[in-house]
Parts: sequence; structure tokens; C-alpha cells
Amino acid sequence: MPDPIFAHPRLAAVYDAFDGDRDDLDVYLAVAGELGAERVLDVGCGTGSLAVLLADSGRTVMGVDPAEASLRIARSKDRAGRITWIHGDATTVPAFDADLAVMTGNVAQVFLADDDWTRTLRGVHGALRPRGYLVFETRRPGRRAWEDWAAGAGPVVLDLPETGPVEQRLDVTDVSLPLVSFRYTYTFLADGEVITSHSTLRFRDRDEVETSLAANGYRVLDVRDAPDRPGREFVFVAQRTT
Repeated sequence: MPDPIFAHPRLAAVYDAFDGDRDDLDVYLAVAGELGAERVLDVGCGTGSLAVLLADSGRTVMGVDPAEASLRIARSKDRAGRITWIHGDATTVPAFDADLAVMTGNVAQVFLADDDWTRTLRGVHGALRPRGYLVFETRRPGRRAWEDWAAGAGPVVLDLPETGPVEQRLDVTDVSLPLVSFRYTYTFLADGEVITSHSTLRFRDRDEVETSLAANGYRVLDVRDAPDRPGREFVFVAQRTT
């Protein structure tokens, strides 16, 4: 089940505002151009920010996400109906013959169990054309991002046009590596409603990710740094081997 931050209608509606400037998505547009990808699958597309950019560039795009509330936001951005939106996960994607599949926003970290991660890689594999590409990011465990989250956990308040002022607070609740858990608390100050969202991420090291890719029909072509977050992320560029 997706976390409330994505699945609760009221939280999905404010997600983009708190997510800020998504200049990290420019990297994925550039990668799509580098790899000559015309058909792109966006796994964990959320509110559709990248999928819309890819469609704007003239590509054929499918976005898949298990959170219906987030997909409603995504569909509202796609007024011309250019994008195929799928409510589900990578295991439910129909054959798409994609040149490229992407997982942005550290989607790869939400798969806590090895079986879930394996099923995701296999689902993506089936949606790719032979020799198609999979590109995704995941935080480097050695960078210990959760320490930054805990240190900068003061509340953020945004005054949003349709909602009024909303306060967001982040608290790290448990560090039991490779799992890190945290809680977002949103207070809608106009009416006092408080909504919490509990999340857990898995921090896999580079060798673990490379081994899992090789075991599920991919070869790793490159492991890059995220240019907008140097030293913080691994960006894996893999290719389906069949």
C-alpha cells in the first residue's frame, strides 16, 4: 500500500508545492535523449511531473503508480490525454515495448523486501523492448541522509492558493539499517486538520543493487553521480540483456 503522503487526497494535492523545484528531472530528460528513447515508462510516476515533461518533448509515455490520489493530480496536468496512466505497480504494467523505464525520486528505495524488489525489476523487464534501458536513482547509504533529515527537521509552512497555510514537519522515527523510518505531519492551519504519513525506505549499497540487476536480466552500463546532488545518490544506467 502506498504511504498516505501519496495516497491521501489532501496530501497528494499539496505534494508538489512541498516538493519544490524539480530541476532533478532535467537529468532524466537528458538521459532519454542520450539513449534515444522515444517510448518511456515512468514507474512510480506520482503526480506526473516527469511524465508530463517527457510527453511535452514529444515522447510516448506511460506512467504507473499505486496511489490513485496522486494519479488524479497527474491526470489533471495531462489535459490533452497524451499519457497512458496505470493505477498499479511495475508488476501490473502491460506490454509497452519501452525504450526506457525510469524510477525517479528514489522510488527504488520503497521496496523493502528482496522479493518486492525482484518482482519490480522483472515487471519492468517485461515492459521494456529487448535491449531497452532502466535508469533509476537511490541514496548512497554512506552519505547517511537520515542525519540531515533529523538535523533540519524544523517545520515548513506554505500558504497555498486553494488550501491556505499548511505546516509540514518531518521526524526520523527509527534507524535500523538498511531500513530508515520517518514520519511527516501535516497541519492544515485553516481548519486544524492534522494528517500523518509514516514511511520506511531501504538503503541498498552499490554492490547489492548491481547484483540484483544482474540476477534479473540486466547489465549495468554505468553508475553515475546525480549532478544536482553530488555525492548523495547512485544513478544506475542498466540495459535489459535479452
